[in-house]
Amino acid sequence: MQPFLRFAAAVIAVLFAGPGLAQTGNYPTHPVRVIVPFAAGGPTDVIARILAQKLSETFGQQVYSENVPGAGGNTGTAQAAKAAPDGYTMLVVSTGFIVNPSLYSKVPYDLFKDFTPVTLVAASPNILVVNPSVPAKNVQELITLVKDNPGKYSFAQPATGSTPHLSGELFKLKFNLDLVMVPFNGAAPAITSTIGGHTPIAFTALPPAMTAAQEGKVRPLAVFASKRSKSLPNAPTMTEAGFPDQESDTLTGLVAPAGTPKEIVQRWQKEIARIVSLPEVKERLEGLGFDPIANTSEQFGERIKSESVKWAKVIKDAKIKID
Repeated sequence: MQPFLRFAAAVIAVLFAGPGLAQTGNYPTHPVRVIVPFAAGGPTDVIARILAQKLSETFGQQVYSENVPGAGGNTGTAQAAKAAPDGYTMLVVSTGFIVNPSLYSKVPYDLFKDFTPVTLVAASPNILVVNPSVPAKNVQELITLVKDNPGKYSFAQPATGSTPHLSGELFKLKFNLDLVMVPFNGAAPAITSTIGGHTPIAFTALPPAMTAAQEGKVRPLAVFASKRSKSLPNAPTMTEAGFPDQESDTLTGLVAPAGTPKEIVQRWQKEIARIVSLPEVKERLEGLGFDPIANTSEQFGERIKSESVKWAKVIKDAKIKID
């Protein structure tokens, strides 16, 4: 009877183990959707497509990205929050995923209850640039210039509530600057305005400013990172410029609906870590101005918590709100 009892116990364990054991052995058995909560063409979308192609090859099933834009990323995020936690719907997120709960009066998801972090795929530092006609050659000179001319200078930012915008607000708060904020609908028009001298200062993510900086159309004063960017190595960090605690990244990560089996989360993390270490993928990401990271689920979760606290304070102190 003992062999029979052991066999029966094993069958019962499989039947009641839920998706973690009973359904993940052959995962995936059909196509997997990766929601991108933004329009096509941006860096988040490009990174999602790079991952989807490589993951399709690895999984032997199609992994496809689906753009669900709207409400600063909230529309697609809400859709992912309601998806079945079976590993067949994933969500690519940017820093807006972390910022929006503090920025909007109401968001259709709970940052911590509705999702399981998978990995922080890559990060790109935000950057401070000026029009070449601005006399300031470094960050200290810019601070002095703005203080000596209150209300005269303005800065461009790509989207209200984006981390480049919040970097500008943190900069203003930190140094008590009378600096006029000018919002734009995207980084490209923000950089174009700074190139033209209409808004002589700009806070943007690195990728949209990179070409203009390399061509001398704008002067990079500092990147908001702990180390210099390989894409723009001549730009010092804020710490090197003499102003620590100003780090600010534009993040691209992956999360799954809460309750997704741990085995699936771990497999995605492992595969993404492998993919971003491939020379051709690493080169592609760095060409976009992003540094590959692919940390653990736990590390990404801690990053989400710390970023949430940091930007919530800036949003509150700067009195920024979107209804």
